[in-house]
Amino acid sequence: MSSKINLRPRPEEDELRLKRSELEDLERDLVEKELHLAGQRAELAAFERLYLKTVGVLYAELDEIEARIAELIASRSPSNVDAQGTARQARQKAAESRSAVGEAALQVAKRFRPSLELKNLYREVARRIHPDLATDEADRARRQRFMAQANRAYGEGDEARLRAILEEYESSPDAVVGEGVGAELVRVIRKISQVKRRLSEIDGELKRFMQLELMDLKNRVEEGTKQGRDVLMEMAKAVGQRIDEARRQLNQFSNERAS
Repeated sequence: MSSKINLRPRPEEDELRLKRSELEDLERDLVEKELHLAGQRAELAAFERLYLKTVGVLYAELDEIEARIAELIASRSPSNVDAQGTARQARQKAAESRSAVGEAALQVAKRFRPSLELKNLYREVARRIHPDLATDEADRARRQRFMAQANRAYGEGDEARLRAILEEYESSPDAVVGEGVGAELVRVIRKISQVKRRLSEIDGELKRFMQLELMDLKNRVEEGTKQGRDVLMEMAKAVGQRIDEARRQLNQFSNERAS
């Protein structure tokens, strides 16, 4: 007759269990923060496109008119170094403004509004393929490629692409890992360190986001919307008035030169 001997878990097994629990908590936090960061990026990019299409194009028009005025003034005084420099600076500013709004004019200005399904799918993708869960540098590089694709798909609201990215990652032979309590404990400890480092990086990036002028403008626009105001249209109206005045000045200079 045999009796079953219940052996206590080895110290390294207890430690591995505790570290796995710690890692699970950190991973959940990481996924939520990555989701928040990805959402902030997408929202800010969408707002920038909206701003450029609503106000930026008008500033580009204003800069072009002011550049032409500066060039007319410079043409009257070829030896005036200051006038020539002002004209060159105005033309450069106009070129930069035109370049900034060029791509935005070809895009549809729409707000980033991810569905609950898209958010949950992104959470699952981040939970499985996040680079800070890598076991070595080769694994990290591979995960970074997939995560970059996932962030892009999320920002574009492409749920099908997100699913395809996850399926491609899961079916890869590189996803197979080794076994053994000792090796697994080392991997978990390193993953914990990596996740903590990434959490700190995300906090820093989110803090920098909040300090951007564009984010400040976005917040003011959203606050205005709550009050029933369209801040971007108010800005566009003000720039439009400046354009009208600049056109009158340009016409005046053009007529004086022709007479």
